[in-house]
Amino acid sequence: MKLGNLAIGKSATIVSVGGTGALRQHFLDMGLIQGTKVTVVKYAPMGDPIEIKIHGYELTIRKDDAQKIEVQEITDENQIEDVINENKLIKQHPGYGESNESLKKNQKPVYGENEKLTFALVGNQNCGKTTLFNQLTGSNQHVGNFPGVTVDRKDGIIKGYPQTLITDLPGIYSMSPYSSEEIVTRNFLLKEKPKAIIDIVDATNIERNLYLTMQLIELDMPMVVALNMMDEMLGNGGTVLINELEALLGVPVIPISAAKGEGIEELISHVLHVARYQERPQIFKHDQNKRDQAVERCVHAIEHLIEDHARDSGIPLRFVATKLAEGDQLLLDQLNLSQNEKETLEHINIQLEEESGLDRSAAIASMRFGFIGEICKETVKKPHESKERLRSQRIDKILTGKYTGIPAFIGIMAIVFYLTFNVIGAFLQNVLEMGVNYVTVCADQFLTSMKINEALHSLIIDGVFNGVGTVLSFLPIIVTLFFFLSILEDSGYMARVAFIMDKLLRKIGLSGRSIVPMLIGFGCTVPGVMASRTLSSRRDRRMTIILTPFMSCSAKLPIYAFFASIFFPGKGALLMIMLYVFGIVMGIIFALILKGTYFKGEPVPFVMELPNYRMPGIKNVSQLLWEKAKDFLQRAFTVIFVATVVIWFLQTFDVRFNIVTQSKDSILALIAGYIAPLFKPLGFGDWRISTALISGFMAKESVVSTLSILYGSTQVLLASLTLPAVISLLIFCLLYTPCVAAIAAIKRELGGKWALIVVFGQCAIAWLASFVVYHMILFIF
Repeated sequence: MKLGNLAIGKSATIVSVGGTGALRQHFLDMGLIQGTKVTVVKYAPMGDPIEIKIHGYELTIRKDDAQKIEVQEITDENQIEDVINENKLIKQHPGYGESNESLKKNQKPVYGENEKLTFALVGNQNCGKTTLFNQLTGSNQHVGNFPGVTVDRKDGIIKGYPQTLITDLPGIYSMSPYSSEEIVTRNFLLKEKPKAIIDIVDATNIERNLYLTMQLIELDMPMVVALNMMDEMLGNGGTVLINELEALLGVPVIPISAAKGEGIEELISHVLHVARYQERPQIFKHDQNKRDQAVERCVHAIEHLIEDHARDSGIPLRFVATKLAEGDQLLLDQLNLSQNEKETLEHINIQLEEESGLDRSAAIASMRFGFIGEICKETVKKPHESKERLRSQRIDKILTGKYTGIPAFIGIMAIVFYLTFNVIGAFLQNVLEMGVNYVTVCADQFLTSMKINEALHSLIIDGVFNGVGTVLSFLPIIVTLFFFLSILEDSGYMARVAFIMDKLLRKIGLSGRSIVPMLIGFGCTVPGVMASRTLSSRRDRRMTIILTPFMSCSAKLPIYAFFASIFFPGKGALLMIMLYVFGIVMGIIFALILKGTYFKGEPVPFVMELPNYRMPGIKNVSQLLWEKAKDFLQRAFTVIFVATVVIWFLQTFDVRFNIVTQSKDSILALIAGYIAPLFKPLGFGDWRISTALISGFMAKESVVSTLSILYGSTQVLLASLTLPAVISLLIFCLLYTPCVAAIAAIKRELGGKWALIVVFGQCAIAWLASFVVYHMILFIF
């Protein structure tokens, strides 16, 4: 039978894993290999994806992908048993990564005390990597992007060791080129060649985590294993025989608790030692059975074949040999093998498949997990079901339940938005606005008393203080929103949101992870765009960012309320609901167009882990808020500042660079006059409306203030526009280019090319939608 047909609570043994390419390799790397026991835990409220338990942890995959995995149901649960050897004798500590007298006599350090040591922090997702990074570096951090991709890069200096630099790499499950994070991590390790690797392993989920450890050891770089969450492991009746594990892996193993700061000093000591002395992993073999022996013969044969090419390319021999055995095309292209060598390589891999009875990728994965299984039998006493896991299961009955999951999600997001935009965020925004206004008034009075030049006075007050100050007022909203989102992320709920919404979003070409940025977009496009960084696929990230402006942000509410009060008194709520729904519908239509054209293909396969619910760490949340606030402030005083000055200049001067007394004489009005005919087919070809729309590039709220100034009174505006023209104008305001802050965010995430595409693309879509609606209304009425 297929895994997708297995009932909840039932277990089966995997017979074969179908499919091709990177996704199948990812499944193998996650432990979905022949002979492994798998249990169905639950289905999402919409029936897809499915959560399974394998190798002691929970994994979610889509039902379509589960249908590619053939299984045989286990009728007798005693058919497969986890053998735990609790009575292993403690061996003498191997002493890897430690200074001793014999080492000092026989080996000199490769790097001196004053030479810079670089480290890479590598580990699975949800293993405590960020917490450990913060423990190691404190505030000595720099946050940026890896070149060419929008994946967060954190660099920091280890506290007390100024001659160090540690890079926190994205959380990954293996070194296969499946996601942008895995490609970034692999390229960093192969090209940057850090002096040592810190591999953080979740002790409560050691079997799955050690798969990445095995691949890192194959890189033949100095490394230390940081065995995290040992406090949880011991607290739930489990343990790890550290000496035996260190001896079997051939690298230093340090038990730590990153959350409590335990074992950090010992970890730093070992890391500095292996880096300074370039102490590499000890050689180990996996030849547990005939199948593993076949794999070893295959790997050795490939090593002999490509040894010179690997040396010339600077890629570790053992690592590249195992990857070629798996069929890694990216590494194969880097080696520049001759046609004869490629054919020989293929013959070696065919021989492996004949001897092992598995395809090449499955044989390698089976060998690794087999070795990991032996290690765990000898060194790990598994903990009983933790209270954290039992608590998570109870909570999930409500938050991911078939009938309660979606209502709970809607309720939680409603509370978050209400507190952000109506209570906490709104209060802080008002306080900041009052502060900005007070400073503006003081500055205005000071400039007046000093009789500063009129143009400079206007630039400082109208341009800088009013322009940047208006955008700056978004900061409390962004910080408050990210405060709640980081709590939901740290607690483990955001993974459940993706689990719940994946089936719905897949229909428009996105994965479940895209729901969060798009929801945030209803509050403000800027944090919505920034939140897209959580998406693992570049395709999904781009598509999500492009669609986020279709979600009507809160800055447009004043526009809707203004026109509703004049043209639709008493029907404002209905009008706003219709506009929000129209924006969502247009977003769906555009998503379907993108899915069938530029973004052809399926969204990134949904393979993720649902972590236990945890109390969010105050330090992690604070660090995230500071990063987001700093990021926004940097944009506010760079790109947004420049845009503000440009708008001020166009509003203040005429074509002879004289200060205007009436807005209709300004350069902005002149430009608007040229643009106005473009809007005539939409029913609002007045230069004053064009001027307001241009000012809306600065901040959407300024559309209302500009219209109020230029028209003078609501009666004049009421007389100037027909009802079809008002509806057309509202739709244009709903869909046209977002504010300069949002464009700056898009530019940062996707680059200038995509920012320009959004600017002109949104204007074109808004024009077409308004044109169609305007003429439909005229035709009907």
